[in-house]
Amino acid sequence: MVKIRFRRMGAKKNPFYRIVVGDSRRHPSKGNFIEELGYYNPLNKDEVKIDEENVKKWLANGAQPTDSVKELFKKHGIL
Repeated sequence: MVKIRFRRMGAKKNPFYRIVVGDSRRHPSKGNFIEELGYYNPLNKDEVKIDEENVKKWLANGAQPTDSVKELFKKHGIL
């Protein structure tokens, strides 16, 4: 199963997330992902970049977003 999820980057107490497509059977911390779709900075909520075309393509192909990614997509009008 393919999932759209956050990949945590950044330093301690300074989170930064990349939105990636990855196989749910692979461990997220190993760095195994298929494609990067954008990024999200929770400390500066205006700093969000999402490639909407690729997100819609992956959703049409059956990729399942995690709950937190789904909320971000709803907020930005993708879902």
